[in-house]
Amino acid sequence: MELRALSRLAAPAVAALLAFTTACTGDTVQGRPGASGLRDPYFPKAGNGGYQVDHYALDLDYDPADGRLHGTAVITARAEQGLSSFNLDLSGLKVEGVSVQGAAARYNRTGNELTVRPAEDLEAGEVFRTEIDYSGRPKALTDADGAKEGWITTADGAVGVGEPVGSMTWFPGNHHPSDKAAYDITITVPKGYEAVSNGELRARTPRADGSTAFAWHSPEPMASYLATAVVGRYAVATGRTPSGVALYTAVAPAQAAASAGDLARLPDMVEWGAGRFGPYPFTTAGAVVLPAGTLQYALETQTKPVFPGAPGSAELVLHELAHQWFGNSVSPKSWKDMWLNEGFATYAEWLWAEDHGGTTAQQRFDAFLAGDTDVDEAADSDWDAFPPADPPGSEHISGNPVYYRGAMVLHRIRQEVGDEKFFALVRGWAAKYRHGNASTADFTAYAQEQTGHDLKKVWDVWLYGKARPR
Repeated sequence: MELRALSRLAAPAVAALLAFTTACTGDTVQGRPGASGLRDPYFPKAGNGGYQVDHYALDLDYDPADGRLHGTAVITARAEQGLSSFNLDLSGLKVEGVSVQGAAARYNRTGNELTVRPAEDLEAGEVFRTEIDYSGRPKALTDADGAKEGWITTADGAVGVGEPVGSMTWFPGNHHPSDKAAYDITITVPKGYEAVSNGELRARTPRADGSTAFAWHSPEPMASYLATAVVGRYAVATGRTPSGVALYTAVAPAQAAASAGDLARLPDMVEWGAGRFGPYPFTTAGAVVLPAGTLQYALETQTKPVFPGAPGSAELVLHELAHQWFGNSVSPKSWKDMWLNEGFATYAEWLWAEDHGGTTAQQRFDAFLAGDTDVDEAADSDWDAFPPADPPGSEHISGNPVYYRGAMVLHRIRQEVGDEKFFALVRGWAAKYRHGNASTADFTAYAQEQTGHDLKKVWDVWLYGKARPR
């Protein structure tokens, strides 16, 4: 395993100190500190203000034998204001050096905030490059709902997952879904291990010490919570869909037999989704099946959803695939907008079943109203506990109403406007905000404009109403 040299960060300390002192005490200060947090309704300290990231280049070395991660993050961003300092989100790992625009920068840590002070103030509109060397044994975080996220070890490796804020456990960044960027992630692992990440595998390079570097490229914008790094002994398969989308699956060997049937449907699912929602938004698709018990949930990590063992159903695979349109390409502006991810993905499950001779969306909708578990086993869940567009707290952003009542909101729109206008609305929504961010307010305004219908009652009763809808 190679350890990166830190010499490139060793610009003269005296010069950096003088520049910092001048910036702080001189008469020509142009910048001001960027905000430490974006005031998200549920995660107010997530993300940072004053800049937007264009690109992350992450170079990671990981050895499962000792659990240590050595990383270099090169972050290219654009200043939205004059900056005397800016923050990055990073949990736990030790920072070994920081440079901005090639010059050593001062920095300090407070909790999960890494504050960086460039040698010279950054001007508004300036594109700047920050390099951070860091290392340590990354740890998982426990969400408000009790689930684990972040860097999670397995029997023979690890997986990095980030929803909602776990990505800060394995790389520094602007960790809020409103700041999307392109990624290049290179993961170096010992001989015999696979390393999987988002996008396309550009290179698999043997190193002199016997390790292998896997270089992954994601040109389309990605929210940091959708980034992943998977290390382990996986069986890899590649292919293409009928329309030419590249496929890459990595399956823990013990899960291969149980996963084969569900993963075999992935090419048809990509084609079906393109027909229902518009062109598939990425150049690659796939899946990672983890060793059983690694996670408590599946996650729609961009281009390669991760599953906590064999999926167990085609509908689960379809749900995570649907997120590539809804959640990954069209991403939420804040965590309050999660129903736009989960409501759409759940309704996609209903549509898949309807289009393949199974239960119709109308039958599912009726079953939830009636609590009929013979039609859908989730029909007696607490789907009506709160309005999907207004979860009562961070522990509820993945609650049942966000999924099921969110799907029912979409079906109510379909009932109001008819199939032709509804499916035109869905495809138009995916196209208008492709590779961008959108809020609930964006959706309600777009739905009314595109359908020409007054949907206020749907919003008042189903989307925001506190009482059980009838």
